[in-house]
Amino acid sequence: MAAHITSPIEPFPRPDHISQATTSHRQGNFVISSRRLPISKAGPIDAMEHSLGIPVPEMIFGDNIVSIEHKPTGWKIEFNAYDALDAVDKTDKNMLQVAYAKSWSASREQTSAGIKDVVKPYDWSYSTTYKGTVSTPASAMSASTPLAPPPPPTTTNTPGNEDATKDTTEEKSQRLRFTPTDKPIPIELLKRRDPILFFDEVMLYESELDDNGISVLSVKVRVHEQRMLLLARLFMRLDNVVVRIRDTRVYVDFVAEEVTREYTAKESGFEDVKRKLLMTGLVPDAVTVALRDANKIADLLPTVERVLESVSLKL
Repeated sequence: MAAHITSPIEPFPRPDHISQATTSHRQGNFVISSRRLPISKAGPIDAMEHSLGIPVPEMIFGDNIVSIEHKPTGWKIEFNAYDALDAVDKTDKNMLQVAYAKSWSASREQTSAGIKDVVKPYDWSYSTTYKGTVSTPASAMSASTPLAPPPPPTTTNTPGNEDATKDTTEEKSQRLRFTPTDKPIPIELLKRRDPILFFDEVMLYESELDDNGISVLSVKVRVHEQRMLLLARLFMRLDNVVVRIRDTRVYVDFVAEEVTREYTAKESGFEDVKRKLLMTGLVPDAVTVALRDANKIADLLPTVERVLESVSLKL
């Protein structure tokens, strides 16, 4: 039976709701999990805004997650709304943002006062640079409540043993970090029609930018027998100004136990994208529809940033 909520500040979801809404799939040494719950309520939203220091989008799914965990090492990458919004620029020093705001204002023949209203002291387009939240046993332990001291050692310590243990922990944490790579994600393997063992699409946040466009962050994941792909996509369109797509792809080779992360940022002016769509033969009404679909314009945008990294988790 669905829970009955009587107050906008009533705690929701309860732990049992979170457990029921979380779906997990194990493939080899990896566990892939996703959770989809309704839009956050007023109480959690207020707490999130207070912690982040910025207003959140109109539609915020603060309890939704997608995660990939490597069980033998405890390595994990997770995508959630809070951390994504924490990666939004919280200053007014982004000159591109100022230039876009002026262009937007001028396009509507507003006064200089209108520009001031647009340029808020944070990136109100919510164009996050989020690539996921990576955690390892060492980082998780440092962020958690201190544990009880371990039992005394059964062997006698010799000078330098403490430092050696510390170095081993640091070395392990260092080994579990992403490092630059030249090995791309094998797109051809992902194009194969292998059976899909697990699939989900999870929304993290969405804003209509005061009815002047859209900014949406969502995560898709699909798992095959030997490999998987996660795509976290930010799609931001500010009408008559700019179009942005920022993709984070996480590819996992279950056999090699290797994870590759590719971050790609694409961006172009609104009119330039519109012109390219017209050149494909679309009629004006179809262009308007296409401008709402990131999949139809992703290949039309030039790449402005690309980062390729990998981490080997095999013991």
